[in-house]
Amino acid sequence: MYRLAISRLVALSLVVCLLGGTCSPLAAATAKKPVKKTATKTAKKRTTATVAKASAQKAKKASYSRSTKSSTAKAQRKVSYSPWVTPTYADSTYGDNVDGEDLVVRRAAVEALGPYNGTVVAVDPKTGRILTIVNQKLALRSSFQPCSTIKIVAGLAALSEGIINRNTMIKLGGKYSMNLTEALARSNNPYFAILGQKLGFEKVSYYARLFGLGEPAGLNIEGETAGVLPSAPPKNGGVGMMTSFGEGISLSPLQLAALMSAISNGGTLYYLQYPRNQEEVKSFVPRVKRHLDIQKWIPEIKPGMMGAVEYGTARRAAYDPNEPILGKTGTCTDPARAHMGWFGSFNDVDHNPIVVVVMLTGGKPVNGPVAAGIAGNVYRNLSEQRYFAESKANAFTPAALVSTQSCCSN
Repeated sequence: MYRLAISRLVALSLVVCLLGGTCSPLAAATAKKPVKKTATKTAKKRTTATVAKASAQKAKKASYSRSTKSSTAKAQRKVSYSPWVTPTYADSTYGDNVDGEDLVVRRAAVEALGPYNGTVVAVDPKTGRILTIVNQKLALRSSFQPCSTIKIVAGLAALSEGIINRNTMIKLGGKYSMNLTEALARSNNPYFAILGQKLGFEKVSYYARLFGLGEPAGLNIEGETAGVLPSAPPKNGGVGMMTSFGEGISLSPLQLAALMSAISNGGTLYYLQYPRNQEEVKSFVPRVKRHLDIQKWIPEIKPGMMGAVEYGTARRAAYDPNEPILGKTGTCTDPARAHMGWFGSFNDVDHNPIVVVVMLTGGKPVNGPVAAGIAGNVYRNLSEQRYFAESKANAFTPAALVSTQSCCSN
């Protein structure tokens, strides 16, 4: 009876529920609820959200992958076409033979060059003896675009041809003009491009060869390169680029050292000689390649070379006004090889003057001012050892200087 009553009560509650009445707790517990439908909708929403999230993550990964590949490709292209293919830093003393060198000068040069990938060439301008070459392989077997050091050749050529004197003002545009001294000190490219155009290709080539370019600077130095002088104006900028940047020319550190020696000593272009042992040092005799008729032009070009060190592009070379340094910087890029920094120089002292040429290769840290700083440290190191304080015994007499026939004369 009790069970039957309960069953009837539940059935009555269900009827009331279905007719829209209020369901009792018992009927609600027993009645069919749309739980599964709601759960299904929730599950579907969760599934949709999961799929969307997964798709977004997949798209993000694909985008990142494309971005990474693009960045890698760009980096590879940058490396492939970068001019900085030569290391900036290296052991520049590796493989050098120092048996016939002046070891005092050698130590000063090695210390000054430090970690840079380059060469230092030091020469006695009164005899043509090479005192030291740091990085002999680079200095002897390689030649490079001379960059702005070629401006010395252009300046001397223009002076010799009567196109300018030291005070001649050349109009560079608008109301802006400049003379030789300022142009050398500041390494002004338009000024020397104009000189090149006024000289013409044939004159530029003549004076470049006369001053020793395009031929070995040394006498019987094994492996020395002769460099390159172009047979026609360079396609990139013509003769103007040739006389402002050295376009088309390939110069060795020894050739620049020989030219700097001739300016230092008053016009004698010596064969550079490189003793390889102490016996060759003892038997050394200077050899003259040719005498350059530039004595009267040297005072015209020196102020610009001194100005470069005092207030121009070579300020890092200066160390003592009582031992002045004169020189010319050069900075440019050979896209197939390296960025380059040059400095050709000599000091104006009473005793033991030397010529120092620094040539650096590598990347962005390399330039002419850095090369000038290295040369300045060479001079400073030697000065601290009183290298320029006392005169060395000179066993050479005028009769010992042997002139030899050469390809060019003036």
